[in-house]
Amino acid sequence: MQVEPGMLAKSKAGRDKDCIYVIISVNDEYVYLADGKKRPVCRAKKKNCKHVQPISKARCGLVTDNEEVRRVIKGYVSHLDAEERE
Repeated sequence: MQVEPGMLAKSKAGRDKDCIYVIISVNDEYVYLADGKKRPVCRAKKKNCKHVQPISKARCGLVTDNEEVRRVIKGYVSHLDAEERE
């Protein structure tokens, strides 16, 4: 799957395994991720593309705003919780 800025991604490996992030930028084999809390946009986490699973269901329009990043992640997580309850 093509990885693009604004897409949501789930970490597959490392200390942050299973965390949801927004892809801020893509550079060859690395992506830069932010969650708006521990990892704000100005301190994006560098991660190998192999260790990230893109999520195509949701996208973030403005990847420079921490509030927008948090809002999109929160909406996606609450959507997952609603599906589990059904």
